[in-house]
Amino acid sequence: MWIARHAESTWNAEGRWQGQGDPPLSRLGQKQARALGLRLTRRGVHTLISSDLARAAQTAQVAGQRLGVAPRLEPRLRERDVGAWSGLAHAEIASRFPDELARMRAGDPDLRPGGGESFRELEARVRAALAEIAAQENAEGIAVITHLGVIRVLEPHVQVEHAGFWTPGRSGRARRNGEILL
Repeated sequence: MWIARHAESTWNAEGRWQGQGDPPLSRLGQKQARALGLRLTRRGVHTLISSDLARAAQTAQVAGQRLGVAPRLEPRLRERDVGAWSGLAHAEIASRFPDELARMRAGDPDLRPGGGESFRELEARVRAALAEIAAQENAEGIAVITHLGVIRVLEPHVQVEHAGFWTPGRSGRARRNGEILL
């Protein structure tokens, strides 16, 4: 199973926190999504599942055209809900919500940033969705297009670039052609 981060959105390009906000892909994001489709084709992907937020769904649609596969949307793969932080730049969050931001940086799993969703709630939602996907599908040849916050549920400190991907369960942390293997 390949887990991919969506391509760059307009808010990513502007440095805004997205959460469950729904900005579209940027021009660069469109190019990244096409390149992701090509890389997934080379990996033998035949099933494509995506978050239903626009940036992930658009990434999946563009990649799916390259793969010849229609993506299936899964709302449980949405990014963490960051409530009132959604759409704000980091400096605005630091100014308006300094205590919450400090708690987030400290790794408080019960913090609900901006009144949104805690890490524990996100983790329960994501793990249930992925377990169901793995049980329903053969777990080979599957690509899941989602968000960095969702990926960090599985590997908290991983850095995945826009339209980058990795495979859970791999040992080590080698990077090859933009791909992070765990």
